[in-house]
Amino acid sequence: MNNFIFKIYLVLLSVGFTTISILLFPISRQASSWNRCLRKTSETLSKVKAVEKMNDESKEVLSVMICNGAVFEPKFKSNIQ
Repeated sequence: MNNFIFKIYLVLLSVGFTTISILLFPISRQASSWNRCLRKTSETLSKVKAVEKMNDESKEVLSVMICNGAVFEPKFKSNIQ
């Protein structure tokens, strides 16, 4: 009887572990995609002259905003009167 309970316990443990692994797979893919976006955006922003003057924390904030889908509208300076 004790052996039967142990086998049921192992089956439940295996099912639980498998379920958690399956549920975590999409989250790990999203995290990987997010990290890749953040790294590439930071590298690209480092090449922009206006951003070179910013400190690292500001660059990271800007990278996070871009990876989250923030839209930046360019402000054109015109001398039309």
